[in-house]
Amino acid sequence: MARIDKFSGLSEFLAVAEQSSFRAAAVKLGVTRAAISQAVRSLETRLGRRLLLRTTRSVALTDAGLQLLAALQPATEQIVHTLDRLSGEADRPIGLLRLTVPRIAVELALAPVLSEFRQRFPEISVEIDVDDASVDLPSRRYDAGIRIGEWLERDMVAVKLSPGFQWMVVGAPSYLARHGRPRRPRDLLEHECIRYRFPTAASTFRWEFVEDGQAFTLDAPGRLTVNDHLSMIALARSGLGLAYTADLVAQGDLKSGELRQVLKEFVPHKQGLYLYFPATGRHEPKLRAFIEVATAVLKPSRVSS
Repeated sequence: MARIDKFSGLSEFLAVAEQSSFRAAAVKLGVTRAAISQAVRSLETRLGRRLLLRTTRSVALTDAGLQLLAALQPATEQIVHTLDRLSGEADRPIGLLRLTVPRIAVELALAPVLSEFRQRFPEISVEIDVDDASVDLPSRRYDAGIRIGEWLERDMVAVKLSPGFQWMVVGAPSYLARHGRPRRPRDLLEHECIRYRFPTAASTFRWEFVEDGQAFTLDAPGRLTVNDHLSMIALARSGLGLAYTADLVAQGDLKSGELRQVLKEFVPHKQGLYLYFPATGRHEPKLRAFIEVATAVLKPSRVSS
């Protein structure tokens, strides 16, 4: 059975009622008089009520027609107003910007940007989901996300937010005093390491090293495993084991002396943090506004992938 369009005939009826003429209504809508007449007749048939009284010289509304007109006019005005507003705001940065970010990006990238962004674009609300897991942006209705460059999906557009970083192994002075400093990556097999598991992964993250020109990964041993990067750093500060992190994350603790770096000559350099989003989102005014502020505040170079 064909689906009935409940809105069919309403614009024709409204035009006739406002113009008091089938001919004038046809001119207004740019269709034939016969098309207007057929549309109104079909509407009356569906409703089972006569809406218009037609004579050779005039058109008048029945009681049912007056009731329908009274309901349609304010609703139509509201719809037209909304369409005009949306059309006028097509290039205006407004609405809700939904972002998914790992915890390490909140302080490193978001905090410096949001203050300026909120001042410049007060009509944009920002919702931030802090999650270390990889996220499918479209299915979760996010406008964009922030991740480390090497973990971005290839079909995403990416904007660089931070310089590249270096992995590092860190430990508290108290831990190093008790267990000594590892001299080579494989010495870690004799140490207590705080392991990190991505929230959506079954296996733990393997620590990456370069020794004698050869890159390799190590499944660092340890009896503590977390799925939150900053919690891992907090446990390392408490002297519970060594942690594998980025210099961008640990720089404050290294400067204060709460953590110390080991195996410095064996850790690789990696890409920095990137804002990423589907190619279809590049024309969204609210996202363009965020990119504009982020690149100005953080001053990285923009790249795409």
